[in-house]
Amino acid sequence: MKRVVISGVGAVSAMGNDVSSLVKGIEEKKSAVHYMEGWDQYIGLRSLVGAPAKLINEKTIPRKNRRSMGRMSIFAVQAAEQALSNAGIKHDELTSGRIGCIIGSTMGSAKSLNETFEIMLPQKDLTQLSSMKFFQCVSHTAAMNVSQCLGITGCVLATSAACASALQAISVGYDLIRLGKQDAVLCGGAEELHPTVTGSFDVLFATSSNYNDKPHKTPRPFDRDRDGLVCGEGSGILVIEEYERALKRNSKIYAEIIGYHTCGSGMHVSQPDKNSIASCLRQALASASVSSDEVDYINAHATATIQGDKEEVKAIKEVLGDSIPVSSLKGYIGHTLGASGALELIVSLAMMEKGIIYPTMNLDNVSPDCQGINHVMEAVSKDISIMVKNCFAFGGINSVLVCKKL
Repeated sequence: MKRVVISGVGAVSAMGNDVSSLVKGIEEKKSAVHYMEGWDQYIGLRSLVGAPAKLINEKTIPRKNRRSMGRMSIFAVQAAEQALSNAGIKHDELTSGRIGCIIGSTMGSAKSLNETFEIMLPQKDLTQLSSMKFFQCVSHTAAMNVSQCLGITGCVLATSAACASALQAISVGYDLIRLGKQDAVLCGGAEELHPTVTGSFDVLFATSSNYNDKPHKTPRPFDRDRDGLVCGEGSGILVIEEYERALKRNSKIYAEIIGYHTCGSGMHVSQPDKNSIASCLRQALASASVSSDEVDYINAHATATIQGDKEEVKAIKEVLGDSIPVSSLKGYIGHTLGASGALELIVSLAMMEKGIIYPTMNLDNVSPDCQGINHVMEAVSKDISIMVKNCFAFGGINSVLVCKKL
């Protein structure tokens, strides 16, 4: 099997439209969560907070490409172009058939989907719809639009597993390169914020609703006063490529991907399960040939839901013990769903490079049901050689990635 490394990163987030803005905002302990104006018009919507990104310079994307894009696809194209530039891969290489594109999301553009039904349903008139709405709404819209805009002729796939989408995308790309089917892959996820997205979690009582008047105080992963997740948006894209190819190009190598696992719980459609999370962690470590005492840092999924945080802590404690530093990044940028695995991995790579672990924001008092692991509550200096990234999605879908510093 070929070795696979991460050689480029790109990000659009609520902190800003590049990786440096994302990392800087977290370093400075900024919250990107805001009260969302206009959301109070939605009857029954309890959570009125979100972490919105800004559309900036979208018109630099040619109109012929941009017209099939919703917000999330624009974010993905911008993040992908950053990642390619960061990796030093030229656009003429993308037509070789040896570079692929795998980008996941929960669904297509939420805004475009909502607009489609608002336009069509009153008179049930399909003639009122733009011919491009379909391409904005399809579940593979981000992967499709990025590959079309950039001229990618290699393998194009879209992972759609809600919060596990981006990490699954990276894992699929990892396998394609290991097997020699691709030399490099643009991997990651994209998502957009919309009241209907937050509403889908709200009806499950999974969102934060007690901090509408003080949005910077939520979400609160692992905290005694946590009350649910806060949705965010953006895109995280990584270039992963075959190790020898990256060396020949003299590319910067952020880390080597050394293992992963993804699995289902088979237990419950919305309730996380400690046993299946623990199984996923064990299998990921086994695939990386890594023991628990070799892991230096765990970037937790930790969305600040009551059940999710509790079950993740139990699984971490069971498999990895109580000494490895653990933190979550969702207190800063909210839960970016299909983009979360990639955006949070990018920040984790920055931590690995800088030798620092950023703390879990808004973790003031560790909840009794989240005790028993080593929570990072203040930034700490630490050499990170091997790290674990967790992502767990509705539907009982678990995904864990293991990376090593070279």
